[in-house]
Amino acid sequence: MAVVRHASARPDFLAIGHVTRDLLPDGSWRLGGTVTYAALTAARLGLRAAIVTSAPPDVLAALDAVLPDIPLSVVPSAEATTFENIYSAHGRQQYLRGRAAPLIIASVPEAWCDAPIVLLGPVAQEIDVSIVTAFPHALVGATPQGWLRQWDADGAVAPAPLTSADTLLPHLRALILSREDVGESADAVFGQWARTVPLIAVTCSRDGAYVWEHGVKSGLFAGYPAHEVDPTGAGDVFATAFLCELRETGDAARAIDFANQVAACSVEAAGGEGIPTREIVAARWNTSG
Repeated sequence: MAVVRHASARPDFLAIGHVTRDLLPDGSWRLGGTVTYAALTAARLGLRAAIVTSAPPDVLAALDAVLPDIPLSVVPSAEATTFENIYSAHGRQQYLRGRAAPLIIASVPEAWCDAPIVLLGPVAQEIDVSIVTAFPHALVGATPQGWLRQWDADGAVAPAPLTSADTLLPHLRALILSREDVGESADAVFGQWARTVPLIAVTCSRDGAYVWEHGVKSGLFAGYPAHEVDPTGAGDVFATAFLCELRETGDAARAIDFANQVAACSVEAAGGEGIPTREIVAARWNTSG
């Protein structure tokens, strides 16, 4: 049973997925997970954010340090979802070293089902896709990276197909992901998904992003210049900013441009410190905000 911490009324932005322990080469770890960066971004953009997750006490303490007093619905777990990246001459191999408890519809407090914006941010197949049916009136988006992963007995992570597409996609307003999440057949896969999902925002690193809207692929929305310090979480920042601006304006083109601006700011400091407020974005890019 989930335990609600720092309980509050309905949030403006609800992020669902595992907070993670990301191992570093020196043996230490840092806090990670899509929901961490998403909730921090939503809060910086002026929204009341909340998280549904599963993690042990030490990871939750790290989350409290980054986002003090944020409402949490936590499925207790002795284990944290833990990732390790090992680099060699052949490139990077990612390993899943631990996995927290799964998240289901019952993990979401009933009052939070009325949140106007919901981001499903799985990292390790932890979200039961039926959870998407709990938010019939929300703008529901997903960063499906965690549904596109599988791992072997040693924890070595490899790409996987989106086997739950038929259940998941009809309930989504937007998918946000990178071409690398899908691989060489990305455009064919996106074109197929775009028959069901109204919006698919595809990030292309520092080059920018493009969008499939009602089955039609846009041109590239150019990225913005930035002095990159730490790109960790930039895709999650982009996804959150995209959904927030889409909810605000209903304009996918404006939302993707705004998300490019927010993501560019976010990479200029480590650990989420670069994630900007709306006022910072407006001042930096000379927009009306």
